[in-house]
Amino acid sequence: MRIAIVNDLPLAVEAMRRVLATAPQHQLAWVAADGVEAVERCGRDRPDLVLMDLIMPRMDGIEATRRIMAQSPCAILIVTADVETNAGRVFAAMGEGALDAVDTPLLGSRETRWGARPLLAKIDVIANLIGDGKTDRRSTADKPRLPAQQLVAIGASAGGPTALATVLKGLPSSFPAAVVIVQHVDARFAPGLANWLSQHSPLPVKLASDGDRPSPGQVLVAGTDNHLVFKAGGQLGYTPHPVDQVYRPSVDVFFDSAARSWSGALVGVLLTGMGSDGARGLKGLRDLGHHTIAQDQATSAVYGMPKAAAALGAATDILPLDRIAVRLTELLGSPRLRRGIVS
Repeated sequence: MRIAIVNDLPLAVEAMRRVLATAPQHQLAWVAADGVEAVERCGRDRPDLVLMDLIMPRMDGIEATRRIMAQSPCAILIVTADVETNAGRVFAAMGEGALDAVDTPLLGSRETRWGARPLLAKIDVIANLIGDGKTDRRSTADKPRLPAQQLVAIGASAGGPTALATVLKGLPSSFPAAVVIVQHVDARFAPGLANWLSQHSPLPVKLASDGDRPSPGQVLVAGTDNHLVFKAGGQLGYTPHPVDQVYRPSVDVFFDSAARSWSGALVGVLLTGMGSDGARGLKGLRDLGHHTIAQDQATSAVYGMPKAAAALGAATDILPLDRIAVRLTELLGSPRLRRGIVS
C-alpha cells in the first residue's frame, strides 16, 4: 500500500518511516505536518492509508479525518501517543471515519522494534479490508434455539462509534428488546467504547462477557478481538474461529450465530463501515424473515458495509441514521414483530 504520515513531530515521523522500511510491500507516499496539509495532499495525491496523529497545530486529527472522508475518502489509522489516555478523541475520530488506533512507535532501535509489531499488524488488517479480504462462510455446529424474545443485532465499523451513539440516544428508556453490538475496535479500546456509549444511552451499556444472556433494555458490546457468538443455553461467548476472518470481531459471524440460535423477533442493523463485513450475514437474517436495516449513503461516514448490504438486497429498510432508532421503536412495538412475524 501507499501510506501517508500526518504528524508534526519529527521523531514520531522518523519512527514510522523506520517501521515502514521493514515492510517492503508498503511505500511511503508523503508526509504532512498537520491536518490542513494532510487534507490538501489527499486531494492531490490520495494514498491507500493515512497514519493520522490526533493533536497537531492548525487542524487536529479529528477534523482532518472528517474532511478527508468527505472530500478524498481513504483508509485512516490513528497513530498517536497513548491512545488509552486519548480515548475520547480516538472515538471522535472513529466517528468521522477512522478505522482504528495504535500507539506511536518510539524512536530508538529496541523501542522501534517493539512498537513496530502492533503498528504493522494494524496496517496488515487494513490492507485486507481495502482488498475486501476473505469472507469465511464456515459456521460452527448448529446451536439450540433460544427462547422467544426480542433482539436488535447491530454491526458497525469506521464511523461506528458516533453512529452507535446516535442510535442508542434515540431509543426510549423503556425499549423492550435486548441490544447486542459488534463494532470493529481493538480490544484495548472496547471498555472505553462501552463507557463512552453509556454516556449517550438511556439504556445501560456494558461489555459482553462469556456467559452473558441478552436481556430486555440492556446493551451488550463485543469486547475482545475474538468473535462474539451464541453458545449453549442462550449464553454469549467468544471464539477465535474462523481464525482467518479478517474482521475481528466479525459482524457476519455474529449475525450467522444469531440466525442459527435466535427464535424470537430479531432486527439486524448494519451501520457505517469500510469493506463488506455484515452484508452477507444481514442477507441471511432477511432470508429467514427477520427485519433488517442498513444505514443510507448520505449519513454514512464510510459507505462500504451498508452499500454491500444494499447491493445484496439484504436490507428491508435503507434509512438515514436519525431514523433508525425511530424505526426500531416502531418495529419492536409491533405485536406482529414481537411474535417473530415481519410484515
